[in-house]
Amino acid sequence: MSDIYESAANSLGLFSSPCLTKVELRLTCKGISDRDALSKPDPCFILKMQSHGQWMEVDRTEVIRSCVNPTYSKVFTLDFYFEEVQRLRFELYDINSSHNGLKEATFLGSVECTLGQVSRIQTSTSVRLKVSGDSSTSTEYMRNYISVCDVCTNLDCVCVQIISQRKLSKALLRPGGTVGKAIITITAEELTGNDDYIELSFSARKLDDKDFFSKSDPFLEIYRLNDDATLQLVYRTETVMNNLNPVWKTFKVSLNSLCSGDHERKLQCTVWDWDSNGKHDYIGEFEATFKEMRGAIDGRQVQWPCINPKYKVKKKNYKNSGIVILNQCKMHSFLDYIMGGCQIQFTVAIDFTASNGDPRNSCSLHYIHPYQPNEYLKALVAVGEIYQTDFSCLSPQVSHDFAVNFNEENPECAGIQGVVEAYQACLPKLQLYGPTNIAPIIQKVANSASQEVHTKEAMQYFILLILTDGVITDMADTREAIVQASHLPMSVIIVGVGNADFSDMQMLDGDDGILRSPKGEPVLRDIVQFVPFRNFKHASPAALAKSVLAEVPNQVVDYYNSKGIKPKVPSEYQSSRPFGP
Repeated sequence: MSDIYESAANSLGLFSSPCLTKVELRLTCKGISDRDALSKPDPCFILKMQSHGQWMEVDRTEVIRSCVNPTYSKVFTLDFYFEEVQRLRFELYDINSSHNGLKEATFLGSVECTLGQVSRIQTSTSVRLKVSGDSSTSTEYMRNYISVCDVCTNLDCVCVQIISQRKLSKALLRPGGTVGKAIITITAEELTGNDDYIELSFSARKLDDKDFFSKSDPFLEIYRLNDDATLQLVYRTETVMNNLNPVWKTFKVSLNSLCSGDHERKLQCTVWDWDSNGKHDYIGEFEATFKEMRGAIDGRQVQWPCINPKYKVKKKNYKNSGIVILNQCKMHSFLDYIMGGCQIQFTVAIDFTASNGDPRNSCSLHYIHPYQPNEYLKALVAVGEIYQTDFSCLSPQVSHDFAVNFNEENPECAGIQGVVEAYQACLPKLQLYGPTNIAPIIQKVANSASQEVHTKEAMQYFILLILTDGVITDMADTREAIVQASHLPMSVIIVGVGNADFSDMQMLDGDDGILRSPKGEPVLRDIVQFVPFRNFKHASPAALAKSVLAEVPNQVVDYYNSKGIKPKVPSEYQSSRPFGP
């Protein structure tokens, strides 16, 4: 192991246990004021997180029409870091009925908190102690309840934070800073490892007709029964207008959200007839479990009678208010694809443009100090180690219009250590120029990924890691390249190095959550993750790697599921491999 590689790994804490978990946030709100006497608001919440003093949008809920007490099915999934203040802001907007964007929306109020405030402490939790005068940390277990300030940064203070299911209710501040009547409730729950995703496809037949001059407009809600006997909304389907035999769109939900990993946990499913005034008519309900739903995994249908309890009591010959059918339940995990022989082809693109500075100058972002790794090395090692260690299928290829090992016919390196060594060796031989164009390298990897499409098998998935110091200069071409790559088995991770203004990079997350090409074509699926490295300089060990790579397993599964490609079972993979020496 080279000295500089070991130094980078040690400085990132890769040889120690990371302190990171994921938390899911769900929102409800009560008491939103009507816009006027003739209409109710169409509320939508925007979640923002503070970064270097600026509020950046993370995600947003769906819009619920004509509702003053909305319960959202949207789930926000965030990374939670011990001993780090993560400030959140929830902004409420009344969305114009004819436009789902914010251009014509009315701002109704907001509330700010920290992720630690949402995720309160309870007994028997693992805690981390900071000792005054010592930057080291130690982990202990405390059995007594401890209530401390969760945003304290004083080294003399014992700061305790852990994720468990908790609720925080706060009044929204109206424009101008006055306290309003609307109350937001944020429910936080730790992901416990049951984060495999399933796809469910529901339909119904012969539902009761609740409308006089037309047929019912049905939608389905699925609730999870919690341990404290409360109900948690898991998912709400779209409304199918004027149809007693609706077929709802296929949707994806995590096993943790659906049933907390308990296959026999009760799920309450309710069918409603949508009304434009928000007073939806009750059609009926039924109870189910994920164990029952699994019966649809092999292609069979699972059915439940939809029961209206009042009709059951009042009507002698009452049977049901319709039949709800689960037509499909798909459950393929990332591990299934890996065990079936799918290999992750990992490509690293390093920015060698002149804006980085002369590598011989100590101010350069590419300066190689004999003992201190630069930010490029730290980012490279942090991300690469996860793939090399966890997947054992790393095949790094380094290029930025040329191979960093100067071998165009065989640009592969032996693991991340080999990439680091090639990076160090090439620097003295380079003359740095501009501009910073990313589209060509995306297209280069996309060409390789396009060959995989023709196999119609889950054998290779391509990940491009781009390390760059500045705002890219070919944004239009990059957007076009990403939109085209979204049709391929490929993901793009961009890590911004240095202190440049990366605000334009947020465009790659799309307008209103959807990235579009200059011609207006939307991405088929989300494949891009942009992270400024400076946000992780003082974060928990391996936080960068966890942040930028956490979405990749789901992106892999999403792609192959969308193509209807199942993972091979290990025996099929072994038998399909060509014989060799």
